[in-house]
Amino acid sequence: MSNPNPHLPLKAVTLTHVRYQKGDHLGHLLAWISLVPIFISLGGFFSHFIFRRELQGMFFALGLLISQFINEIVKRSVHQARPVTCALLEMCDSHGWPSSHSQYMCFFAVYLTLLTYNRIGALFRTQMWIAGLVVWPLAVLTMYSRVYLGYHSVVQVFAGAVLGAALGGLWFWLVNNFLRCHFQAIEESAFGRFFYVKDTSHLPNVLKFEYENARAARKHVSYKRSD
Repeated sequence: MSNPNPHLPLKAVTLTHVRYQKGDHLGHLLAWISLVPIFISLGGFFSHFIFRRELQGMFFALGLLISQFINEIVKRSVHQARPVTCALLEMCDSHGWPSSHSQYMCFFAVYLTLLTYNRIGALFRTQMWIAGLVVWPLAVLTMYSRVYLGYHSVVQVFAGAVLGAALGGLWFWLVNNFLRCHFQAIEESAFGRFFYVKDTSHLPNVLKFEYENARAARKHVSYKRSD
């Protein structure tokens, strides 16, 4: 077992390492809100793959990964420092422009809004209120939290929001105009057959389709479980 070198500075894994001033209840709330991208990634998309395995959801997640990869490239190219509060947060060794949290949330909000508006998957246009009252406010609060907690400046957060929104719209256009035609081939591939990957974006009402087929399958002996 190796011991840390006392002469070298230590670096923390900052995935969920969010700091706020002790006694600041608003800061405490915003610290949790700033973790929303992690909850979406680990809770939302991981659960989606385990239980749904929809190609639209998988390409949604892939787009977010590409967006964050682009964010890292831009950060390392621009080399813009974080605000002076980075010393208290022990974050001065990383760059701040553009904000990856803002970019993530705006990509997510734009893509989900477009999915809902175009009635793709299990979403309906009548559910646009979810985007308006839940997703977009969460995106704005996440952006605000990064400034309030001192991790980013307003300019860095705004840059991340613009880049994320643009990439979200562009990726949605690419997926549904150029890649969607290959979804059937992915379904029929060895990967698709092994993991039961599917595309239901051609169905007008996925929930109704699954509900009716689940009820119909109960009547057939071949579909019944043998415990």
